Amino acid sequence: ANASALQVSCELLRMFVAEAVQRCAVIAEAEGATTIEPTHLERVLPQLLLDF
Repeated sequence: ANASALQVSCELLRMFVAEAVQRCAVIAEAEGATTIEPTHLERVLPQLLLDF
């Protein structure tokens, strides 16, 4: 049971990070930026936390 719980937790974290990067990339692209900055994460984090 522990190995299964760890596997599911790791997958959830992987999906969370992938979604965060995707949302940050959308914001950065809309601003014309070529890199994702911490400010992009600050902008998407509140809604991301609510969605997860």
